[in-house]
Amino acid sequence: MFLSSHSPALRPETAVLLVMLPLVPFGEVAPDALNNASILALQRRLGPAVRVLKVDEASHPAVVRSFGTPALPACVLVRQGVELWRHEGLPEDESSVNTLLQAARAQPQAR
Repeated sequence: MFLSSHSPALRPETAVLLVMLPLVPFGEVAPDALNNASILALQRRLGPAVRVLKVDEASHPAVVRSFGTPALPACVLVRQGVELWRHEGLPEDESSVNTLLQAARAQPQAR
């Protein structure tokens, strides 16, 4: 997994955006939207409110499967184990980023 920030530990109130990436067959290159530069750019847009964590299906298939995402790439925003938001693909447009930030600021609903 790849944490796009070098902070030593996350505070409990920090929301984490899991960017789940599909398995890319050996020798193939992931689409541009999925490269580390794109993910780091998203982290800069989100600021300290959200930490972005890249989860590769090839390295962590059980983690990716546990979220039951029907299509990859997908993003799932969680805080303390509670899902706050889900999006197919990388949220690149302003509307998606704003919705993600609003979800990160919301209080998780008790289950």
